Amino acid sequence: MNPTTNAALAAQFAQALDALRAQGDRPSVAIAYSGGLDSSALLHLAAQYASAHDVQLFAFHVHHGISPNADAWLAHCEAACARLGVCFAARRVVLEKTKSGVEAAARKLRYAALGALCLEHGVRLMLTAHHLDDQAETVLLQLLRGSGTAGLSGMDAANAAPELLGNPGLVMARPLLPVSRQQLEAYVAAHEVAYVEDESNTHPRYARNALRHQVMPALATAFPGYQERFARSAAHAQSAQRLLTELAVQDLAGCLIEDCIDVAKLRTMSLDRAYNMLRYWFGLRALRMPSTAWLTEMVTQLVEARHDAQLLVTHPDCHIRRHRDRLYITPKLADLAGQRDPDDEGIFVKEGEHFTWTGEASMAFPAYGGVLHFDVAEQGFDAAWLRAQALQIDFRKGGERLKPAANRPTRPLKYHYQACNVPAWERERLPVVTSGKDLLFAAGIGMDCHHFGAAPGSLISLRWEARQA
Repeated sequence: MNPTTNAALAAQFAQALDALRAQGDRPSVAIAYSGGLDSSALLHLAAQYASAHDVQLFAFHVHHGISPNADAWLAHCEAACARLGVCFAARRVVLEKTKSGVEAAARKLRYAALGALCLEHGVRLMLTAHHLDDQAETVLLQLLRGSGTAGLSGMDAANAAPELLGNPGLVMARPLLPVSRQQLEAYVAAHEVAYVEDESNTHPRYARNALRHQVMPALATAFPGYQERFARSAAHAQSAQRLLTELAVQDLAGCLIEDCIDVAKLRTMSLDRAYNMLRYWFGLRALRMPSTAWLTEMVTQLVEARHDAQLLVTHPDCHIRRHRDRLYITPKLADLAGQRDPDDEGIFVKEGEHFTWTGEASMAFPAYGGVLHFDVAEQGFDAAWLRAQALQIDFRKGGERLKPAANRPTRPLKYHYQACNVPAWERERLPVVTSGKDLLFAAGIGMDCHHFGAAPGSLISLRWEARQA
């Protein structure tokens, strides 16, 4: 790279950073600095910019501890920043074995650590060294995975990623995205910038390395300049994805009722449009994006089944359920002691938990997933009478009946749950309280009035508060 080209790259970088800083109050800037070639070029460019524009610059390094050279890399980065007068900070992270693999786990920890460092130092703009070749690799990798437009959109020039960085106020920007790896190599050589070599970058077991060292050179030979064309394709995919998102926002607004989806309205959509809206709905709930096959199966089960069917589809992060022609996203909850569906024909042997009330305002029952409150009320059980009872908390076993008020009939709990629109999966986790043989209270419905006291000022009302572990 000749001096003129070097100057053009520095000017291009400065222009990009000026635009990023103009978008908000960003008096300081940080870079993600690994010590490799790309981030070393970014450090050199950013240091020049910071000096010329009187901007405070930080360089943040994440020590994964995977490589035996990790300590040496940290020392190199600290020394390089000291020579340039750049504030340096590092964070050590410990990798644990996960199903997603070392590469994905390291990425997750790295970005969380960088977000925390930015928060610690009051930085709201962080730069990464992703470049044109990285963009091409990302697009090709997503294409090989069968991704849709969201995946093929590649990397944005700037975006907020609070779920990744754990820092809602932080913008992550990639000012080198239009710059090729070859240009950065020439820049580093021209300025004699020292950098470290990560031995894992050549290991073929990582998909990105296989593309970088085997596929991309072949593409460069057969299709010179393919990186720019991939970048254009990514820009087209980003545009298409924006349109799909706008459509999903409109569709979801028309289908959403109290945080659940109206299945009748969903049925009026084409499958493509329904899938687009459902993917957007999952994204809003920070759920992992389902595969097309899983989404097809979910729609088939939950939308095409008969109107009164109680259906469940399991997602890795949650449950998708249908109740009264509405779709719900519900969390996966741990099984509770003695819990079962009372409409099931299996044998139930759990006896429940015996207790005595001695005037407490509330009593916790972890095995039943919540707290039972005893509130002073104008209507309820006589406090002295309640103290004398041998109480028991349990899950319903089927056949229980309750009379909620003097002017209302005694009905089975199943009837009351239906009248109160309590979904079947919630009923399974709602306990009942008895006085040995008589039902006194059913969570989600209320108290049985047969044993209500008459003396005002000494009456107690029962109330259940579910608590998720």
